[in-house]
Amino acid sequence: MLSVTWLNGSVVQRLFSHDAGNITVPLAELQASSGSWINVAKRYTQLGIEHILLGIDHLLFVLALLMIVRGPWMLLKTITAFTIAHSITLGLATLGFVQISSRPVEAAIALSIVFLCVEIVHAQSGRIGITFRYPWVVAFAFGLLHGLGFAGALSAIGLAKGEIPQALLFFNIGVEIGQLLFVATIAKNQGNGA
Repeated sequence: MLSVTWLNGSVVQRLFSHDAGNITVPLAELQASSGSWINVAKRYTQLGIEHILLGIDHLLFVLALLMIVRGPWMLLKTITAFTIAHSITLGLATLGFVQISSRPVEAAIALSIVFLCVEIVHAQSGRIGITFRYPWVVAFAFGLLHGLGFAGALSAIGLAKGEIPQALLFFNIGVEIGQLLFVATIAKNQGNGA
């Protein structure tokens, strides 16, 4: 019997059996509720912000997009496409409609960054690829992969069954806030000549 007391005071108890002397404790079974609606909003918004700002893979992808996209209208269109795409797969994966192992997802996210870097290098030598012509399409396609990565992070954090819709909403809002903070910081530094 394992008893977990969460910071918000909620206590969760579960009985786990052993298999050949090993006890596996699935963290999803020890999820705590955040309490009030306000606590859910605070907790998952903060977790979303932290995930994006500490997730170097997602930041590198957004940075590469910023190096490709020209003009505020195309930047808005591209970031919106990325947001819509990762929101779709984040929701589908969190709700259990899509299940993909984290290793191929993480490898594909890394390859999405490599793809954008290759596009940047090719453009510098005069070979303009699809990403420069249609950055919002590429952002949408790779956003689907990044949403699966976000879902993996969210499931590792743990979700209380009764909080899934709110947790999804506020985690996604947190991811967007973190992403916008990063974009604003880069844009400000570019404006200062850095």
